[in-house]
Amino acid sequence: MNIFNNFEKAIILIVDDNPTNLKVLSDAISSLGWEILIATDGESAIEQAEYAQPDIILLDVMMPGIDGFQTCAELKKKPCTQDIPVIFLTALTDQFDKVLGLVTGGVDYITKPFNLDEVLARIQVHLKLRVLTKELEIKNQELDKLVEERTSKLSLTLEQLQQSQLQLVQSEKLSTLGELVAGVAHEINNPLSFAMGNLGFLYNYINALIQHLQLYHQHYPHPVVNITKNATLIELDEILIDIPKIMSSIDTGLQRINNISKSLRNFSRSDISKKAFFDIHEGINSTLIILSHRLKGNKLRADIEVIKDYGNLPLIECYPEQINQVFMNMIANAIDAIDESCQTDVRNNKMNKITIKTTWKQEEELLIVTFKDNGLGMSVEIQNQIFEQFFTTKPRGKGTGLGLSISRQIIEEKHNGRLRCCSVLGEGTEFFIEIPTNSDMTVSSELLTSSLTKQDY
Repeated sequence: MNIFNNFEKAIILIVDDNPTNLKVLSDAISSLGWEILIATDGESAIEQAEYAQPDIILLDVMMPGIDGFQTCAELKKKPCTQDIPVIFLTALTDQFDKVLGLVTGGVDYITKPFNLDEVLARIQVHLKLRVLTKELEIKNQELDKLVEERTSKLSLTLEQLQQSQLQLVQSEKLSTLGELVAGVAHEINNPLSFAMGNLGFLYNYINALIQHLQLYHQHYPHPVVNITKNATLIELDEILIDIPKIMSSIDTGLQRINNISKSLRNFSRSDISKKAFFDIHEGINSTLIILSHRLKGNKLRADIEVIKDYGNLPLIECYPEQINQVFMNMIANAIDAIDESCQTDVRNNKMNKITIKTTWKQEEELLIVTFKDNGLGMSVEIQNQIFEQFFTTKPRGKGTGLGLSISRQIIEEKHNGRLRCCSVLGEGTEFFIEIPTNSDMTVSSELLTSSLTKQDY
């Protein structure tokens, strides 16, 4: 039996305080035979979700009372509703609001005004994923009961379901996140280019005015009383000293924003279906900038120091976006490990460190990247399970158990490499990424930089 037939009887909960939106969505969705539930505010949506257990929740962001983000957060706290996929309905155009929706626990977003074909297509994708998850749970239960007589058959079915779910999760999340990251970078770049372009003119104009005032003062050292009083009142001398400093500060801030924008573009720079020559260090540095807010100190710990021990690497032909995803998982996991060690209060005031090392063994045609933290480390039993799909040591709701599994798939299946882990309980963890290269898969950084410059990348 085709497991995707199950979603033909799906229950869809639509949450929106706009009657017109409710009618349009209800008519479109009910035409496919799905059962429709309706709520007009966050509180009633939570109650209906607990009672009816819908398969998908379409959740408006802007509502009276608690908004969509808060509603989603409450749903994810409750065991009976935390696994229900939430698709946000939003008229917000700010890309950061859309990212916030994904961070809060949503699986997707749909921008108003609706394109009904898009709405139905996105619902179908997440219904399929929902069905796969439920089917996987059922197969796990069957495997426990019939392990002696049906181990071989059910293990094969389980593996196929896990692979299908893993591919759906990876492709859907990468597609959505890549689109959002690229959109944020684009939205930043337009006003940033305008501001940086005009800052140069403004700097020249102000310098010209200052020179003019100085020249005026040189030739007319004793102006009329009103001018002297006004200069004293507005503290003209201090203004002339402070203006260059202020302009320099503005330039520094704009350069910082420009670096962040470049990092976002670099992080999502390549189509995942195509290989491209890639600077591994650029990918790591872009990921560190994106995660810089998590490296800063908080009430529980001091700043995390990142030590970069970079070797002399060529540009490697690979899938850049997927490699960046691996770097994101490695660094985020290292931060989580240090956070956990600080919460348990066993660090004895030692510094928080993440060491990233890159090596290229030219003779062996092998690229090696290592990520080492000084967190709590892991036992041998946990190390033997960390690459299994859906295995996680994080609290429920804070980890999917897919990050390391997807990372291993990217390194080993997509790049013919190897991802392994070495950890000592109480001392920390180190992940080793090994990617084989050859002369056809590498190029000098100078050559590619020249090529990219000509293309105005």
